[in-house]
Amino acid sequence: MGRPPVPLLSTELIASAAMDLVNTTGGFTIPELARRLKVSPSSLYNHVSGREQIVELLRELAMSEVVLPPDDPDRPWTETVSEIMRSYRRSYARYPRLIPLLTTHAVNSSQAFTMYNALARTLKRAGFGDGNILRVITLMDCFVLGSALDLAAPVEPWESGTEVGPELAAALATGGPKPARADDAFEFGLAVLLRGLADLATS
Repeated sequence: MGRPPVPLLSTELIASAAMDLVNTTGGFTIPELARRLKVSPSSLYNHVSGREQIVELLRELAMSEVVLPPDDPDRPWTETVSEIMRSYRRSYARYPRLIPLLTTHAVNSSQAFTMYNALARTLKRAGFGDGNILRVITLMDCFVLGSALDLAAPVEPWESGTEVGPELAAALATGGPKPARADDAFEFGLAVLLRGLADLATS
């Protein structure tokens, strides 16, 4: 029997099946992935080195949806950073169950480094020192990924009851429906974050 005209496996197929499992169950194992693809576990190792590489394929898949603005040194740095962060959040909001998995692995994705390099260049031009650039990028990761998880939260993320004090109850009553509440919180936090960073960049 001749070889099939289309390969049964590829890194793209493996990543797609792994993402399906993550979206469904929050994770994956090599045996589960092999069953999903209807191959033996050993067949996967002809295309990937192991679980860690598959995780990075998933990161690459998610980060490939981040759209970066043109690298314009004359544009205000806050506008560039805002655009990157909004796109970063939209990308990971599609895959909220992937976020905890990615935090357990060091970044080794070309798509991810493309975004981080763009942020570092923009912050450097804005006047941030090397140490603060690392702090700012870490802060942005925490804020964006947390906000992406918020988009996947229940419509009513806080239960009502006797333990809810009057001040908190009054605050909760102002919240809009999902996703408007999460979007509003993100834009508010982004404005606060950038205002504080602008003071740091010029100090």
